Amino acid sequence: MTEGKSRILVVDDEQDICDILSFNIKTAGYDVMTVNSGEEAIEKIRRATDKPFDLILLDVMMGGMSGFEMAQILKSDPATADIAIIFLTAKGTQNDTITGLNIGADDYISKPFSLQEVMLRIRAVLRRTKSDATSSSKTNTLTYKTLSIDQDRKTVCIDGEEIAVTKTEYEILRLFLMQKGRVLSRQDLIEKAWPDDVMVSDRTVDVNITRIRKKVGRYADNIVTRLGFGYIFEE
Repeated sequence: MTEGKSRILVVDDEQDICDILSFNIKTAGYDVMTVNSGEEAIEKIRRATDKPFDLILLDVMMGGMSGFEMAQILKSDPATADIAIIFLTAKGTQNDTITGLNIGADDYISKPFSLQEVMLRIRAVLRRTKSDATSSSKTNTLTYKTLSIDQDRKTVCIDGEEIAVTKTEYEILRLFLMQKGRVLSRQDLIEKAWPDDVMVSDRTVDVNITRIRKKVGRYADNIVTRLGFGYIFEE
C-alpha cells in the first residue's frame, strides 16, 4: 500500500462487486484491498498494524461471519474501534439500517448502488473521520465529568488532582472510558489490560476492579457489575 493514501478494505463475498469497487476506488486515488469473508477480513486487519485501514466497505449478508458480527468485533476492540465502516448490502429495511448504525457504522448503502454515490459517501466519511482524528489528537485525553485520563502522560485525574494507579488499573480505566455503556467481560479485560504471557484469573480481575472503585471515589458507582457478563461503565 502507498504511504499517505487513505486505505480502504472491501469485504464482500461476491467477487464481481469486489472487482468493480476495487477498480473505482483505485481510480479515485485510494489504496484498496478486497477479501471475500469476515473471517479473512479480521485476519487482514489485525495483521495490518503498521498500515491500518481507514475505512471498510462491508457487506452484511455473507456466508460464515456476517457483516454485523464483524463490525461488533471491530468496535469492541480499542485497537480497531476507530476504523470507519460503511455497510454495503442488499438488506435495506429501516431495522437493518438502525442495527448497523447502532453498532457504530458511519454510513449504510443499499444494493443495487450507484458507483458515483458510493464514491461520494467514501469521500464524505473519510473527510469526517480525518477531521475527528485531527481534533482528538490535539487533546489525547479521555474524560467523564471530572474524571480524566491523559493517554500521553499515562495519568488519571479527578477534579484536576492526579490519583495513584498501577499500570493494570490505568489500562482497565482507560478501557472503561473508551467504551462507556458497553459491557466488558472479564476475558475482555484480561486480554486487553494484561500482557499475553501473564496468567490471570477472574478473581484477579475482580480484585483490581475493587481497588479501582476505592480510588475513583464518587465515580465508583459508575463501574457496575453485570452478573454473568462482566463490568460496564455507566454514565
